[in-house]
Amino acid sequence: MRAATRAELTKIYTLPSVWIVTGVILALHVLVQFQPAQLFADAVANITPEGTIEVFAGEPQPAAEAILGLLAGGTLQMGLFLPVLAAVIAGQEFRSQQIGLTVLAMPRTVRMLAAKLLATALYVLVVAILIAGIGTAFMYGAVDAWNPGMLLSGEAFLGQARFIAFAVLFCLTVSAVTIVARNTLTGVIVAVALIAVTMSQVLAGPAPHLDALLPLSAARNLMLDPGVNDLTAGREHGLLVLVGWAAVTAGAAAITLSKRDAR
Repeated sequence: MRAATRAELTKIYTLPSVWIVTGVILALHVLVQFQPAQLFADAVANITPEGTIEVFAGEPQPAAEAILGLLAGGTLQMGLFLPVLAAVIAGQEFRSQQIGLTVLAMPRTVRMLAAKLLATALYVLVVAILIAGIGTAFMYGAVDAWNPGMLLSGEAFLGQARFIAFAVLFCLTVSAVTIVARNTLTGVIVAVALIAVTMSQVLAGPAPHLDALLPLSAARNLMLDPGVNDLTAGREHGLLVLVGWAAVTAGAAAITLSKRDAR
């Protein structure tokens, strides 16, 4: 299994499209973080003696909670682009028509799928850690003169761990969907559709229990502060939903690979 995973990682590292998408995502993250940096710094400079902050005028909040919430929200925002990376990774062998060679090398499709998904998870894990690190570095610039130690607190690390869990699990879901469809674009479209349903709030009002079963809603429930945000379920529920999506789609991918001839 280790050799198979290493082989899949090698494929990922040698794909120019993967490096391009990764570079675009990280560059976009830097740009998005740079734009509000001065706003955050000014807000921190005006924290009241009671420990409240107004990032947005007329909306005072406890400073520590607000800053950690902004940190979580910034990483979650960038996590919406990671499924594109997962779809590119999963679809590369179908685009190049190399899947047949992989099946010949690893005829046990479950083992092959496990190696592919594990390699994807490891690569996305590294990218997610970089995203979390970039977000933390920008926030450090804002809180440096006030309380930089809060960014190294247990709550801060736990928030970033939640983001990384979401990033890896959602990308595994999209990767498995792409393998089922054998098409990169289909994987991207499914990811965009799942995100759009949550962001449009079409289910949040009339059917919050159904909304809570969507991956992005689950990520919001997992990562964001329920005291500040209008959420549809708790953190544990959000994590279980993300795990469920990854497990069900991985099972579908295993069935698809075992039933179809590689072509």
